[in-house]
Amino acid sequence: MPDRRLARRIVVSSLAGAGALVASLSAQQPQTPPVQSSATFRATTRLVVQTVSVKDKDGRPIEGLTAKDFVVTEAGEPQMISFVEFERLQNAPATTVTVPAPGASTASSPAAPAPAAVAITQSQIAAPPPGDIKYRDRRLLVLYFDLTSLPPPDRLRAYNGARKFIGEQMQAPDLVAVMGFDGGAVRVKQDFTDDRPRLIEVVQNLVFGEDKDGDGLPDPETEGTAFGQDDAEFNILNTDRQLAALQTAMSMLRPLPEQKSLVYFASGLQLNGTDNQAQLRATINAAIRSNVAMYPVDARGLVASAPLGDATRQSPGGVNMFSGRAAEGLVTRFQRSQDTLYALGKDTGGKALFDYNDLSLGIVQAQQAITSYYIIGYYSTHLAKDGKFRQVVVTLASGEKADIAFRRGYYADKEFAKFNAADKERQLEEALMLDNPITEITLAVEVNYFQLNRAEYFVPVSVKIPGSELALARRRGAARTVIDLIGQVKDEFGFTQQSMRDNLDIKLSEETAEKLAKSPVRFESGFTLLPGKFTVKVLVRDAETGRIGTFQANFEVPNLEKEDKRVPLSSVVLGYQRVALGDALYNAQKNAPEAVNPLVYEGQKLLPSVTRVFSKGREMLVFLQAYEHGATTTEPLVAFVTFYRDDVKVFETTPLAVTDGMTGRSKAVPLRFSVPLDTLPTGRYDCQVTVLNTTTQKAGFWRAPIVVAP
Repeated sequence: MPDRRLARRIVVSSLAGAGALVASLSAQQPQTPPVQSSATFRATTRLVVQTVSVKDKDGRPIEGLTAKDFVVTEAGEPQMISFVEFERLQNAPATTVTVPAPGASTASSPAAPAPAAVAITQSQIAAPPPGDIKYRDRRLLVLYFDLTSLPPPDRLRAYNGARKFIGEQMQAPDLVAVMGFDGGAVRVKQDFTDDRPRLIEVVQNLVFGEDKDGDGLPDPETEGTAFGQDDAEFNILNTDRQLAALQTAMSMLRPLPEQKSLVYFASGLQLNGTDNQAQLRATINAAIRSNVAMYPVDARGLVASAPLGDATRQSPGGVNMFSGRAAEGLVTRFQRSQDTLYALGKDTGGKALFDYNDLSLGIVQAQQAITSYYIIGYYSTHLAKDGKFRQVVVTLASGEKADIAFRRGYYADKEFAKFNAADKERQLEEALMLDNPITEITLAVEVNYFQLNRAEYFVPVSVKIPGSELALARRRGAARTVIDLIGQVKDEFGFTQQSMRDNLDIKLSEETAEKLAKSPVRFESGFTLLPGKFTVKVLVRDAETGRIGTFQANFEVPNLEKEDKRVPLSSVVLGYQRVALGDALYNAQKNAPEAVNPLVYEGQKLLPSVTRVFSKGREMLVFLQAYEHGATTTEPLVAFVTFYRDDVKVFETTPLAVTDGMTGRSKAVPLRFSVPLDTLPTGRYDCQVTVLNTTTQKAGFWRAPIVVAP
């Protein structure tokens, strides 16, 4: 399958050759003025990795084959093989590990103190260095538990099957990884290892929950999720999220070139309509590209259902009880839930296990399917990124009859211009989850907070994108810039608290289109949060070119109700312009609750500078709120702004006195004033805002660096 990790792009610029060519032409044609130019040559390669199993008529692997012994064709064209590696898997039973059932006592004597828990959860499968086969001569098995579809009885059955395989049926070359999906995001609970006691502990904690305090009850879940694929992110069907999570798991396994088997424990997987077919196909394609064979296991085991349902559901009633349609519908729904599992196994080269109470048989099937095999790599001659299927055929050069098993092809990458809507959405979701962010577009994000009442805070988010980074599209004679935006706010435990998603299609006049090259495009949003520590991650994408930019930062919303030593202050917003709410160029999104947004005043919104770079020719606008908790009337305040350079005061504004304006619910007193910058030399400063309460004799301070530009 194509390996993006190994794909290489070589760009060579021959400036010296171009200069010599220009000089030669100038000598031959002196009447032509010399023209300076450069020649650029580009070469693109795509490495395709195939795992090939070759067996004789007796089913024994054939060893000792080299690149000369294989013939590989792609789309009917012969391909030059670059390397061949043989993976020798010698099955040998490992030592049996006996593990008691959950909650069972292991000794009559007092239990010894439990060892300190070892953190084993990670967000990704560890990838080997480029060109390295990390797990040589090892069999890779993944146990994947879809906890969103496993009721307690099926969880117990899945755990018993996994425990039996790990404790009794693992072979010496086996390495097992454990993944789980609980509706939030895919979690790698354990990377590939042959440490069987540890594997059983991980599976037990995943299925039943950890019990670190020893009270016999699972501890509350405190582990967060990776960015993306949360319930709060998109309003999509449950099956879509299950398949999307599987696709994410395939992407995690893709950097490993070895053959892999994924055992998928679920209590059926029923599609909800034709809209889900695209996600099903995308999941299967991701498995093929990642060289993963799926082995779905129906954790319901052997099911014998009553014709009209069991005692867990009420009687269907109606005439269908007597015509047989109710019983037929029950059986049909059950079979459809297995059909999807069957398709996942069949189309990825695996096999589904149905109607068995011993679920370890499904893992054994995945284990036995991987025997000694060859890893073959070649650089494809088909470089078009059209997303089309590339049929691959592998044969022996000698023409000898043998049982050859290999992937029958793969789907090529797509250029962004050829992405459909589902592809574009998936690209954003995958980019949101990356630990290595994409930074093709420059952007800046500012997050502030303002107290609404004793518990809640309004958090405005401002995203600033340089207009020069975006491509203009001409549609119906008008200039447009199209931006996709996605974002999430997670708390310190990793749980999603708020999500942002929008598609901005901004129509620009000729005047504003020219201005866009020098001016930014903004996205304004806002939501409410409780006090705490959070992480915000925002992605923007130029919908015309597919280029993506990422911004991620930590921020904290303090509990100002507990502030008793200083004057409680909100964030301090530094801006340079107030615009009408309908300004399309600067206020591209209007989903923020403007009624509670303190940045909106008298029909205009203060635009945070975000980058905190200010021009000498314009005034700096300052806004903040001071809170007078417990006060019944406004207590007089005095505020002023001070600029420091190298810890030396260089400028201070005239104190601003405020004697009224306190709101009822939040006890907030707004402070608005402007600061002239024309007297300050250009350079870097520390800007400090000081607020004094003359009644309580308390003070509040805020300080941040700024830049004064020409």
